[in-house]
Amino acid sequence: MTVMPRPSILSVEPYVGGESKIPGVNRIVKLSSNEGAFGPPPGAIEAIRAMAAEAHRYPDGSGKAIREAIGARFGLDPARIVVGNGSDELLALIILAYGGEGTDIVMSAHGFLMYEITGRWAGCQIIKVPEKNLTTDVDGMLAAVGPRTRLVFLANPNNPTGSILPQSEVDRLRAGLREDILLVLDSAYAEYVTRPDYDAGAKLVDASGNTVMTRTFSKIFGMGGMRLGWAYAPAPIVDVLSRVRGPFNVNAAAMAAGVAALAEKGWIEKSVAHNTEWRAKVTAGLEAAGIKVWPSEGNFLLADFGTAAKAKAADDAMKSRGLIVRAMGGYGLGSCLRISIGTAEECTMVIEALTAFMHG
Repeated sequence: MTVMPRPSILSVEPYVGGESKIPGVNRIVKLSSNEGAFGPPPGAIEAIRAMAAEAHRYPDGSGKAIREAIGARFGLDPARIVVGNGSDELLALIILAYGGEGTDIVMSAHGFLMYEITGRWAGCQIIKVPEKNLTTDVDGMLAAVGPRTRLVFLANPNNPTGSILPQSEVDRLRAGLREDILLVLDSAYAEYVTRPDYDAGAKLVDASGNTVMTRTFSKIFGMGGMRLGWAYAPAPIVDVLSRVRGPFNVNAAAMAAGVAALAEKGWIEKSVAHNTEWRAKVTAGLEAAGIKVWPSEGNFLLADFGTAAKAKAADDAMKSRGLIVRAMGGYGLGSCLRISIGTAEECTMVIEALTAFMHG
């Protein structure tokens, strides 16, 4: 007799990350994982190097230094911050702590795949709500809530669509949910948003006992390989997450790099200015070539080619030039490619490649 896992485990389709290699191509430009155009800040690189000599020491399990640095940078109480091995780990811990067999998770149809993957792993039922113009439909989300619902996930801005809900709609979503439902605001791309009315989630966390905000160092701070994320939550939820996380869940080099990254003068401002400029330039270039580009508030664009076959052909054409972007079939958006905003040179290569493809 074969040893069998829980049935819900076998329903999980493993997450497939963005490609990073093309056989036979020497120079690769990887624009498939929204990793940040400039890599890690110089101070973070130095901090990682310095930690190599201390690699035999266990990290500070409380993450005191990184929590205080995050709190100082974003004006938050460090006691209500939990750090994780990427925000993915924190999302998983939230689902395992508050979801599980007999509960429902409500998410938008094109929300981040890890909500569904971890939810299935935990034994939750996943309810995906159709979007309007690739944007979360608050009325649809509220209508999907049932007696078993314990968790509602909202990525804002959303990956992979780039869409955003105005604060009034986020507030309306929270107000329409029962008190025993946890609203998780995944704000991985918060730093890139330039809209004056935007709040990444701290206000709602402070105003209610049932909202959590998650953030990451993988995007604007260019530290995806270090795996460092954080959550800001009400004290009782922090207590729960502190009970279920591993005692040394974040490595020492990642935390030291995070402290240094937060201290890097002008890093966020430089990154946002570049992203805003080149997101607009790539959008204009692709639209001039006849490609539909969905509005984005992140460091990526969703280019829509109308059919899955044309998106595949465009993907192949870009690969022939060493450009790797993200196919979107796994998100139910087969006609689209998601393209990260890279350096000025990389963005120019994208415009040239897709213009040549469209005029091919």
